[in-house]
Amino acid sequence: MWNPEVYLEFADYRGRPFFDLLSRVGATGPRRVVDLGCGPGNLTDRLSARWPDAQIEAWDSSPEMVDAARDRGVAARVGDVRDWMPAPDTDVVLSNATLQWVPEHPELLLRWAGQLVPGSWIAFQVPGNFDAPSHQAVRHLASRPQWSAALQNFPFRDPDVVLEPGEYAGLLADAGCLVDAWETTYIHALTGPNPVLDWITGTALRPVRSALNDARWRQFRAELTPMLNAAYPARPDGTTLFPFRRVFVVAQVN
Repeated sequence: MWNPEVYLEFADYRGRPFFDLLSRVGATGPRRVVDLGCGPGNLTDRLSARWPDAQIEAWDSSPEMVDAARDRGVAARVGDVRDWMPAPDTDVVLSNATLQWVPEHPELLLRWAGQLVPGSWIAFQVPGNFDAPSHQAVRHLASRPQWSAALQNFPFRDPDVVLEPGEYAGLLADAGCLVDAWETTYIHALTGPNPVLDWITGTALRPVRSALNDARWRQFRAELTPMLNAAYPARPDGTTLFPFRRVFVVAQVN
């Protein structure tokens, strides 16, 4: 289960990659713009501001996120991105920090590239930090005997859950697209007693939370906290610097 309030705790930092991605989409006057993995809708609103005449379509797999988006006036629907099919008038497809949850997303990208009309845009960003100390700590803890049975389906056991920018570029170029791919490492200055734990609680730790009861969840967090604090020590000014690498791809269908 996704918790919109927890996710939005770092809304400014989580939103910046969306705008960096959107700035590279050159669509003018698109008919339909689709946000796959719209979350609580706080960024989907900006698509209407960018393209006021476009029909905005928003999907998310989480009913809680869709409810939060609807509360903001976004006409979101519950749906799996694997089930999404482009309408004939779809000119822009965006996905912000969603495709890493879909192991077969490279095949989805190829399918979309083949279904969209020439001139359409596919733009997405995914975290590229699955081998970072934060995720290494979670994987290490989840593999311990007291946790391994309950967390055997933890989706980020493999750090190679997303491709490198050049691999995405080659994949979509071979599909006939013009591709712009890059990576950025953001250095987030976080505050609070356990800021990295708070950050990953809203995203990467969601499957862990779903698999554990309340008492076990508190125990897991208690064991994880010193591991994260050692990997990301607080500075003398009280901030914790949290590097976060992201991979960006913008492709135009030929």
